[in-house]
Amino acid sequence: MANLTIKDIARICNVGISTVSRAINDDPGINQETKKRVLKVIEEYHYVPNNSARNLKMNESNTIALLVKGIDNQFFQGMLKIFEEELKKLKYTFLLHAVGEDQDDISVAVELAKEKRLKGIIFLGGRIDTTEDRLISMGIPCVMCTVAVDMAAPQRDCSSVSIDDEKESYRVVDYLCKKGHKRIAMIAGRDNDQAVGGVRLKGYMQALKDNGIEIDDKLIWHMKHEIPEYSIENGYVVAKELLESGIDFTALYAISDLTAFGAYKAIFEAGKSIPEDYSVMGFDGIDISKYLHPALTTMQQPCEEMVKSSINLLMDAIKGKNEKQQLIFRANLLERDSVKILK
Repeated sequence: MANLTIKDIARICNVGISTVSRAINDDPGINQETKKRVLKVIEEYHYVPNNSARNLKMNESNTIALLVKGIDNQFFQGMLKIFEEELKKLKYTFLLHAVGEDQDDISVAVELAKEKRLKGIIFLGGRIDTTEDRLISMGIPCVMCTVAVDMAAPQRDCSSVSIDDEKESYRVVDYLCKKGHKRIAMIAGRDNDQAVGGVRLKGYMQALKDNGIEIDDKLIWHMKHEIPEYSIENGYVVAKELLESGIDFTALYAISDLTAFGAYKAIFEAGKSIPEDYSVMGFDGIDISKYLHPALTTMQQPCEEMVKSSINLLMDAIKGKNEKQQLIFRANLLERDSVKILK
């Protein structure tokens, strides 16, 4: 094959470009069977590595980058320490990089991979809809953790770890319905949210339909664009407007615990109580939610398991294992004191 490239070798061996590079550079972390297979193809096709590219890879660092979309989200902040501790155990340097809401995750990743000579990348949060070619263009393994993706879409060349946000949101609303609530308001994501907020809204609507409750658009309230998303302030402002609107409701579902905290303040300022006047449910299960009064009923995401699984999948990819996995975890319903049973 004339003018064979490293990309051609990767395609023939059904591995990533970075795996071929590690085989050429005798990286001790690569799976030995994979290395033999790559070197055999190189020998068969008389491939001659580009020296400059080879030297570049030899200078590759032992750094794993965590690209976070929504760095202010306290749920993500609770995961960062686990990421850092687990990677330290594996002798990897941890690099944290915040991605702006208006930035393209993959473009940021490509530039960062070049600049820092990364060994791998974990995407945390946001939504990524991209082609396999763009993922390959990073040249290093990646894993998506709690990234909103289309569950029905074809698998991409990247492993992922998440909960099924639509299904778990459905469980929240179904729980409220089973407690006798029919007028369930929701603090959803921003009105243009196609990521987690949009998916959880779908779960809300489907649960109402399945419980024979007509969807009332006046009960769906979106977070403000000018206020940090998933924040206490956003929850407070939106819940305050909901209460001042005079719209009748008995329960409020906030799609994150922090927005639920803001809703608590708005309800108390209005002279109302929880759960006597309004039941409230959150989502995420951050630790502080159990210290509210009343303690917040919420859906808890298994943070530690998700972090460790993300790292394990990335380590497998770095070692040249080409099997991609999409791991879906189940959230845990924490029944506390903020939901009232209606007769």
